[in-house]
Amino acid sequence: MGHLHNRNIIIGVTGGIAAYKIAELIRLLRGDGAAVRVIMSRGAQAFVTPLTLQSLSGHPVHTELLDETAEMGMGHIELARWADAFLVAPATADAVARLAAGRADDLLTTAALATPAPLFVAPAMNQQMWNNAATSANIQTLTNRGVNIIGPDAGEQACGDVGAGRLTEPADIRAEISAHFPNRALEGKRVVITAGPTREPLDPVRYLSNHSSGKMGFALAQAAAEAGAETILIAGPVMLDTPDGVTRVNIETAGQMHEACMEQIHESTDLFVGSAAVADYRAEFNAPQKIKKVGDTLNLSLIRNPDIITEVAKSTHRPSLVVGFAAETEHLMEHAEAKRVAKGLDVVVANDVSRADIGFNSDTNMVTWLDNAGHEVIPLTTKQNLARLLIARCSKRLSSTSDSDDKIPAKMEGDR
Repeated sequence: MGHLHNRNIIIGVTGGIAAYKIAELIRLLRGDGAAVRVIMSRGAQAFVTPLTLQSLSGHPVHTELLDETAEMGMGHIELARWADAFLVAPATADAVARLAAGRADDLLTTAALATPAPLFVAPAMNQQMWNNAATSANIQTLTNRGVNIIGPDAGEQACGDVGAGRLTEPADIRAEISAHFPNRALEGKRVVITAGPTREPLDPVRYLSNHSSGKMGFALAQAAAEAGAETILIAGPVMLDTPDGVTRVNIETAGQMHEACMEQIHESTDLFVGSAAVADYRAEFNAPQKIKKVGDTLNLSLIRNPDIITEVAKSTHRPSLVVGFAAETEHLMEHAEAKRVAKGLDVVVANDVSRADIGFNSDTNMVTWLDNAGHEVIPLTTKQNLARLLIARCSKRLSSTSDSDDKIPAKMEGDR
């Protein structure tokens, strides 16, 4: 039945030509076992009749904010509480703006504001409207609030223009929503994930480190635990709570992380995700006392730390899947692919940490998944949603490996 079996999904349809595609989306969602209810704006009803979507969803379509037939007349609150996921599709430029502003002057926006369920927005509009600075700002506002933005796709549009702004295809929208829900796909699997920075001491008060927050690695650990895996999180010094169901091992230095990883990697480990930002070098000598300021320069002798992910990938008990992160500031794809090949990884997840919105300490990320079959960009989304998408991909790969009886190693390195 997929991840959506017995899930309650609201689709808020706004007034765009792509509204006709919602009929197919409803069919797909119901085919996965989801219950679907539809809210239509007045504009949407000019493109598709409520009767059409009622026939496909099996429920009356909701169009009015004040519903005399609803319990206590609070139909929008009842709907909002019913939903496990709330999708606005197609989301016109006007709908995106109203959602970003927190408007609540019709049923669709009021229910979206009132629901505790995760909100998904699938934009669809003219390419010029999509590229307008106002729309970009509104999308960023929604993303910062944790709203999941799906698409849009690029191509020929109904108006004759060509560019970004097409509604993402129904099958892809379904996949995005499905990936959000835990499916226990890693039940019985053992996953080891590294996260955060390391600190390499120079003296009792100073150290070498980096800006990694650990947010991506902790989100991955949470997603793995939600998917049913026995999850071990080897974490550098960060101020983050341990996700439910996760066993946490705290470390400070790269040497300690190396030791912890080697202890945790054994024949029962299925997936290694090296998302930590491990220091490449450490001081050759750690001064026993605070280094005093003498002269205008200070020379430090640095030596290489162990390459943890390479050793995991080449270990006797190599996990079936090894994934690494490549955090780069230039030549992203070239450096990421070189890392994948040189280190013997199955997958590299590449991200551009020079961008403030997807770099260190941000709550959002946009990455490229690279494996031996090619690469695919995963659009900007929250780190929590990205983690679920990545874990879903890993579980699918592990499943295909198990089916073929071929052991494919997997690891991830580079939590930013």
